[in-house]
Formats: sequence, C-alpha cells, structure tokens
Amino acid sequence: MAAKKVAGKKAPRAGKKAAKACAVPVSKETFVTIYVMGRGYHVPAEATIMGAIEYAGYQIKRGAGCREGYCGACATIYRLPGDYKIYTGLACTTMVQEGMWLAQIPAHPSHKPVYDLDKLTPDVATIQRLYPEVFRCVACNTCTKACPQDLEVMDYIQAAKRGDIEALMDISFDCLACGLCAIRCPAEIVQMNVGLLGKRLYGKYLAPKSAHLEKRLREMRKGKFDKEYKKLMTADKKTLTKIYYERDMES
Repeated sequence: MAAKKVAGKKAPRAGKKAAKACAVPVSKETFVTIYVMGRGYHVPAEATIMGAIEYAGYQIKRGAGCREGYCGACATIYRLPGDYKIYTGLACTTMVQEGMWLAQIPAHPSHKPVYDLDKLTPDVATIQRLYPEVFRCVACNTCTKACPQDLEVMDYIQAAKRGDIEALMDISFDCLACGLCAIRCPAEIVQMNVGLLGKRLYGKYLAPKSAHLEKRLREMRKGKFDKEYKKLMTADKKTLTKIYYERDMES
C-alpha cells in the first residue's frame, strides 16, 4: 500500500525504519469463545465470568454484589464442551474457559418459614417443625459437589437431622447463601436456610456469653450512643467519608 502523504512532512521511506514507524501494535491478549444464555461472545481468556459478561456488553443489575466471592449474589451454572456435567460457581471468582455455556441464577425461590426466635428451642423438634423436608435427604452429596465454598453441605444437613445445632452452625458457618446447593437437591431442601436457622439457634441459646457484648448492649439500651448516632444520621457524604477513613483500624 502506498504511503499517504502528510502536508509539510515527507512520508517515511520504505525500509526497516519506515516499517517500525508504521507498525500497528499487536495485542498479545488471547481470547476464548463463551456462550451467555445461548449467544456467543469472544472474551479475554484471563477474565472471570463476571468480567466476561460485562466485556460482552451486558450491564449486570442483578447477580453482582461484593465481586470478591463473599456475598453469593452471582451464582452461575455452566457446561463445557464434550462434558455432560453441569458445573456451578460464582461469576466473580470462576474463570472463563473455551466453549463455556453459562447462565446466571441471581435468585433462587426458597422456602423460608417465619418464626419467633425467642419461642424456639435448639433441638431436632425445631428442625422437624420448620424444615420437615430435611428428613427427605437421601445423602446423595449433590449439594456438597455444587457448593462454590467447598462446604460439606450434606454433613450439616445430617447434623440438622440429628438435632446437633452446634455442628449445623459450625459446618455451615461460611455459607454464602448462593442457592446452588438447593437447585441441585433432589429432596428439594433449601440447605442455606437450614444452616441460617442453625446459626441463629446457636447464637441465641448455645454460644458462650460474652461479657463485653452484654456490657455494650446495656450501654446501647441506656442511650449512651444516641447522640453519636444522630450525628452520623444527619451527616453529609463528605463528612461520613472522612469519618470512615479516619476510623481506628486493627493492623
């Protein structure tokens, strides 16, 4: 192709110097093809599913929260070429792969009874009354395989069946409530809500009492911090930002 002349300047002469001057930088970034809800996109190979979805032009209004693997809002299911299995993961921490077919599940319809914690007892009778479907568990371990946190989900459901509230709390403690276990459960158990009940029962009835916490609660009830609360509630954004970044933090 003939070099285009520029007014006042000579076009670069043919040769290595000219080639160097006219060379177009070639990106070293590699791309893969993924399918979001059936439509194909070329996205960076080093992207997370969430990053790839946004790279493809989608604006995520549901299915994104912390973006760091803590909130469980970006539950995703996907399949890979030549593999019959359905895989699960969090869009913010799962990397894309060539040929991945995916769909997000930002919310899972779940059975969640209303109860008064003060009227419950930390035993198997409470589990039986509020979550009777727990006793339909067939111990298939599908819930555990679906968990992006690698929790032993089936084990804490078995603990719930025994009425072992402490074990139920302990094993389910890091649950993100993403719902991926529940969508795979053939017994239709909503495992994350059972774990939440276990944590509430343990905290209310079984956890060792903290003298410091009890003291602080008494202070709050007496209105010790009311003036400070009012100050924060009426502060503007600039003031709140300043207070936040100047707060005492543990090293």
